[in-house]
Amino acid sequence: MNTAKHPLTPNAPRPRRRDVVENDEFAAFARRIIRAHGRRVATGDVEALRDLVALSADLDQAIGQAVIGLRAFGYSWAEIGQRLGISRQAAQQRWGGEQL
Repeated sequence: MNTAKHPLTPNAPRPRRRDVVENDEFAAFARRIIRAHGRRVATGDVEALRDLVALSADLDQAIGQAVIGLRAFGYSWAEIGQRLGISRQAAQQRWGGEQL
């Protein structure tokens, strides 16, 4: 029996996968946490305002990483733009040069 592993080629297409339930539940959880943090600031916790703004920067970075990953996974700029409700060109201009 041959147990040698075949080398992975960098341009080999990978199967696309989306775990709808898990991703949707995870995103809903993240939204609830962010909203709760905003409500905490709104009740007078001014010290937490800086942390809330930092979350915005973290989210922007996470989106950039996600787009770079999707591109490496084989998704086109048109597919990414379509999911975001923007043009292919707008998606490429926004995230095309990022190397996170």
